[in-house]
Amino acid sequence: MTTHNKKPARKGKARILIVDDHPLVRRGLMDLIADEPDLVVCGEAADAVEALRQVDALDPDLVIIDISLKQGHGLELIKRIRTRDKPIKMLVCSMHDEALFAERALRAGAMGYLNKEEATEKVIDAIREVLRGKVYLSADMTERLLGRAVKAGKPLARLSNESLSDRELAVFEMLGQGLTTGAIADKLQLSVKTIETYREHIKSKLDLKNSAELGRHAAQWVLENS
Repeated sequence: MTTHNKKPARKGKARILIVDDHPLVRRGLMDLIADEPDLVVCGEAADAVEALRQVDALDPDLVIIDISLKQGHGLELIKRIRTRDKPIKMLVCSMHDEALFAERALRAGAMGYLNKEEATEKVIDAIREVLRGKVYLSADMTERLLGRAVKAGKPLARLSNESLSDRELAVFEMLGQGLTTGAIADKLQLSVKTIETYREHIKSKLDLKNSAELGRHAAQWVLENS
């Protein structure tokens, strides 16, 4: 991927790294940011491996991250960036259902979640909010989380997929995209045996009888959330 400049073009600009597996999305975000006098794109990446290299090389102030990547997974990338001894802020920009992924992203270490459908109008505001150290979420998601806080300690209705761990959810999503166990293992840089274990955990948690039922359930979920 491209490294646009090692240092900000003008002193005082916040440095932004864009991580998304679609070149057109990266270009669109770059064009929006380029119009802002206080922001600059310092690099871009399509996968988690390249993103971590760019983080170490460029010291961005903020990283914009998609959930689905060519290699790796957005939630795992957020956790790995968080382990760096650097004050890097993270904003998720994704097509995935905010109701399921936003809270997971915040727990992983991100400070905001923005749906791509709203990115053109809201991404600059989201970037500035996160750079100021504030959490950025849609009004609906903020109300949802506040509602959970108010009801803390009381039984809450949960989507069945919410019982999955972040890694299990990533595997479930890739199964729904039609990836084989071997392809998932390669993408997440794990062993086939580990992925098979995750498959069994998912079937158990979602009360699915066999691999065929798991595949249908995962494919339906991806269709409904893409």
